[in-house]
Amino acid sequence: MISVKNVLVALAVAFTAYLAARGLWWTEAAVPYPLIVVATLGMYLATTWLCIFWDPAPSNAAPGEEHIGDVHRTRGRLPVPAMILALAAAVVVPSAISFAVGPGSVTSGFATWYLGGIGALMTIVMVRRRPWAAWTGIVILAVGSMAWMGPANALALGLVGSIVWVTCAQLLVGSLDRAARDTSRLAQLQRAASAWQASQVGRQRERRVQVQQALAVAGPVLTRTVATGGRLTDDDRLEARLAEGRLRDEMRGPRLLDDDVRAELERARRRGANVTVLDEGGLEGVDDETLSIIRAQLAEALRSASSDRLYIRTSPDARVAVTVVGRSPSVGGPSEEDGVDLWREIPHPGAAEVR
Repeated sequence: MISVKNVLVALAVAFTAYLAARGLWWTEAAVPYPLIVVATLGMYLATTWLCIFWDPAPSNAAPGEEHIGDVHRTRGRLPVPAMILALAAAVVVPSAISFAVGPGSVTSGFATWYLGGIGALMTIVMVRRRPWAAWTGIVILAVGSMAWMGPANALALGLVGSIVWVTCAQLLVGSLDRAARDTSRLAQLQRAASAWQASQVGRQRERRVQVQQALAVAGPVLTRTVATGGRLTDDDRLEARLAEGRLRDEMRGPRLLDDDVRAELERARRRGANVTVLDEGGLEGVDDETLSIIRAQLAEALRSASSDRLYIRTSPDARVAVTVVGRSPSVGGPSEEDGVDLWREIPHPGAAEVR
């Protein structure tokens, strides 16, 4: 498949080769120093094609670290050695050609090709995102050509065209860069919108799951309440309290729950304990394997607990994942005071347990 870049490169090579070939068509007069002409043509072609084909290595920046338009400009920028050679060609070629053809032929067609040739070279330099170097080369070309053939002849024989080429190239490159920046912004906005939409879909799905769980837990109790007209037995009241506790657990601490933890929480409530489960944001970013380890330790801590009140909270500490606190009435103390009879800190796997 032929790309636009390959077509442009081929056109640039063909056009610069044509401009250089014009310098070999000296039929009107003898050239005093033909070897200098040939050597200068070779230098021009080598420099021009080097500027066309020398592509710097891709940047090592991580994805997303640079703006798309900035990456495009950086990767297409002409390397400094090639830029220096292009400026050197702008200095050497006009003087070498004018000297080699002699004073009587400096305005002949085979001697003025460099006006277009250097202009094409500076256009390539501009396209390769070296604007200051391109305009510096045009200034050097203007000074050199006017010094050898006069301002009027230089402007009439091609200097104006070279200035127009470089100007158009700068405008085109600027437009392309703005288009690249706009495309990058649109892509970022689209990614942000997609992420927001995905988060909303996830929240809706989570709400549906919570509603389904609530119906599964509370549905039978509510059905019996309606069927009996609110006259519940002790067992029904117990099941209602257990259903309320399960619903609160699912809403307040879903990341702490698995089948074993749910079973131990229900066992504690059935023996009369008051259980509070709170996920206060200490487990964000924890993978499923780590969560399963934390949940297993939590189930083990609840299995051996005999406190009247149990408080299970996630911890913001980097070392502690979950804190389990049990309180029971103090022996010999006032009835309204509870003593701590259980304190368990479940560490993050791999972190030292806080003592």
